[in-house]
Amino acid sequence: MTSPPRLLTAVTLFLATALYGTTPAHADDDPNDPPGTEPSASAPVEVDPNDPDLKLPDGATLAQAKVLDIKSVVEEQSGDERREDTNTSVTLALQAEVLFGKDSSKLGAEAKSRIRGIADEIRTQNATRVRVFGFTDDLGSSAHGDALSKRRANAVHDVLSQSLNDAGITYEVRGYGEQYPIADNSTEAGRKKNRRVEVSFPRTEP
Repeated sequence: MTSPPRLLTAVTLFLATALYGTTPAHADDDPNDPPGTEPSASAPVEVDPNDPDLKLPDGATLAQAKVLDIKSVVEEQSGDERREDTNTSVTLALQAEVLFGKDSSKLGAEAKSRIRGIADEIRTQNATRVRVFGFTDDLGSSAHGDALSKRRANAVHDVLSQSLNDAGITYEVRGYGEQYPIADNSTEAGRKKNRRVEVSFPRTEP
């Protein structure tokens, strides 16, 4: 006989899959977390735990319903730029090589043009909160990576804030160094993906 906890999990998973057809959203928001970890919006549907059609065993209850994010990830063939869209936010990641010279935080003219393009989208989305996070690979010391990633995030923030020129926008700028890799640091191709600056902001609510 199936125990109540397993049945409860199966019923909850079935409901989430039937309603939204995707995987659960990320964990709760934390100021120390990288982009894309914001909680989902509140659930638009109420589920009656006493509905006889759910056939829950005596004493069992349904978990609280939640909206599950639908995520779309598009990466340029060159890998220079990566875009992640969910139903609540947009994250744009640019490889460090596209923006900076080796071990540098100085932006060239082409890099500034790309960042101004991101500023245009932030303006279109009417975003009032923007996160700019820098990341490195795991080569060199952790302290050096932390400092370099922060300088690079600051450089991107400076161009964004000048382009947007909007006192109503709040920025969060952080350098995470080698934390939160998105690829394998054991290969140069992976390390190249990990050396990046991510800009994220909320989508306009429909």
